[in-house]
Amino acid sequence: MTQPPPPPPQQPPQGGGFGPPQDQPPQTPPPAAGPNLGKAPEPGYGYPQAPQTPQTPPPAAPQTPPQPPQGYGYPQGATASQPPQAPPGYGYPGQQPGPYGQPQQAPYGQQQAPYGQPGYGQQPGYGYPQQTMPHQPQAGQPGGGKKLTTQMLIIVAAVVAIALIIAGGVWYASSGKDEGRENDTAGQSGGTGGTDDGNGGTASGKEKAPSDPSAKVLFQVPAPEVKNDSTVVVSGSWLTDKAYVKSGIAQIVGYDRDKGSELWKIPLDGPVCQASRHVTDDNLTAVLYQPAMPTKADPSHGCSQIALIDLDAGKRLWTKTVKTGDQLLNFDNITLSGKTVAVGSTSGGAAFDVSGKLLWSPKPADSCYDAGYGGGEKLVAVRKCGSYDQRQLHIQTIDPKSGKVISEYKMTEGIEYASIVSTNPLVVAANVGDSAGDGSGISDFFSIDSKTGKLRTRISAPGEQFAARCEGITRVEACNLLAVGNDRLYLPTEEHDGTGKYSQTNEIVAFDLATGKQTGQRADAGDGYTISPLRMDGGNLIAYKRPPYDKGGQVVSIAGGSFKQTTLLQNPATDSVRDVETSMSPEYSEFLYAEGHLYMSKVYASKRSTVREKEYLAVGFGTG
Repeated sequence: MTQPPPPPPQQPPQGGGFGPPQDQPPQTPPPAAGPNLGKAPEPGYGYPQAPQTPQTPPPAAPQTPPQPPQGYGYPQGATASQPPQAPPGYGYPGQQPGPYGQPQQAPYGQQQAPYGQPGYGQQPGYGYPQQTMPHQPQAGQPGGGKKLTTQMLIIVAAVVAIALIIAGGVWYASSGKDEGRENDTAGQSGGTGGTDDGNGGTASGKEKAPSDPSAKVLFQVPAPEVKNDSTVVVSGSWLTDKAYVKSGIAQIVGYDRDKGSELWKIPLDGPVCQASRHVTDDNLTAVLYQPAMPTKADPSHGCSQIALIDLDAGKRLWTKTVKTGDQLLNFDNITLSGKTVAVGSTSGGAAFDVSGKLLWSPKPADSCYDAGYGGGEKLVAVRKCGSYDQRQLHIQTIDPKSGKVISEYKMTEGIEYASIVSTNPLVVAANVGDSAGDGSGISDFFSIDSKTGKLRTRISAPGEQFAARCEGITRVEACNLLAVGNDRLYLPTEEHDGTGKYSQTNEIVAFDLATGKQTGQRADAGDGYTISPLRMDGGNLIAYKRPPYDKGGQVVSIAGGSFKQTTLLQNPATDSVRDVETSMSPEYSEFLYAEGHLYMSKVYASKRSTVREKEYLAVGFGTG
């Protein structure tokens, strides 16, 4: 890894906000060289990871914050060298499902949830949603997350009796407006248009390079106070023409895009469980939340409340629930496509029109169930059939108004989890035979014709070569570090040695979704930087470059044709600002970029370890 593992979501940059940085652990490059970028990966899956040997680091590098004390609600049995393991998913051998639609009993502040270790990755805590666990880097688990590198092992081993709590859920803003338009990662807008201007500029996209890309800190939103040594979900961020909107503890707040002053606040009865990563053309979105605040007596009330939010007016338009008989159902994921809000879980799926009309709900007699949905330009269901050892996933493109199946692709029997990377074009990620071996949740991508349901091509993506990740266990849209557009899949490579003595770097490469082959296009991060796709901008790719220890981060536009990079934003290189920037990362935080503004935020808030530390829920950067 170029940088040490990102600090816990509740951990701020050290030194009291923008003060002088403290001593930092040095960067440590992995010994393995970069992947062969000139050809598609070999057809095998789950290649063994090469052993790594720590190297002597340079004198200065980003710091590691002090770890939070283990408290009530922290998963038991966790140590610095062994992060708490995520429980297996519904139907996993040895685990019996609970009552229909009921959340399973879990430690205080932690709903049972196989988040697959993630990072989207922190330990679940106070107010954590049902069956949703953050990404903790744990190899070999069937969810998202990233493998432990040598540097991560060194740092984790140095921490005293505590596992890192890392934030997750990377969502990005789209500047375009259409029904079900994207506000998130993965470039799910699936843009096929846009022609290269011949000079590598941004002629095919809306994002234009400013005369001076130098940025400054616009504002910081202090981290909310958390009690009981707990961790609370604060997932969800959106960007409109007027406001930067961010979930807090049992609330959603709109902030001025430039000043950070509070414009409006929507109180909720309990913590947010999940937030839709899509926004309608009139800035409506949806969230899933608990009906009450968790307590020691009742650590979780289930994620049963479905709400439609008006991001322009700052209002909650309605809240709905779904019942089977007298049983109130809890859901694991939520999305939006066109005028339809859809939720899924092991109890099945349901959907509402934005008017509040129920469109469909689970049928107890069904032998299959909609585990989740992918939204945006189209609505795609991941429907599970069969028992665990004979599972078959049906990837169904459905009519968002009626629920009628338009097309269906049946995956090979035995694949337990799948993630929707993009709905148009339709791209699905899966860990075939649990062969990824690195906790990324991805061994292969499936390019599917959404009109016919036929497989276009299958792309092998060995975990030791590519850095994308998907959760897929309970949240079928939880993919990050990748984008889809121009009928191509854009993936970052894993980090490898750079040209400098201690530097590391990586690249973004493109795969043709019709042939499955690499196009030969490559965008280099630059020595010491790590580059990650954020989203599509017409025919261009927007990417973020995480900086080395002595520089500021960048946002660049990559021309769809020439792959030439244009710098859209350059953050300050001062130690204090860089410490704040590197306390959040594309792997484990929410990123939104539009019109010269970059916003970073955390998805978990925890009690501060010391009263002297300054923590941030969100930070905004801007040019001009």
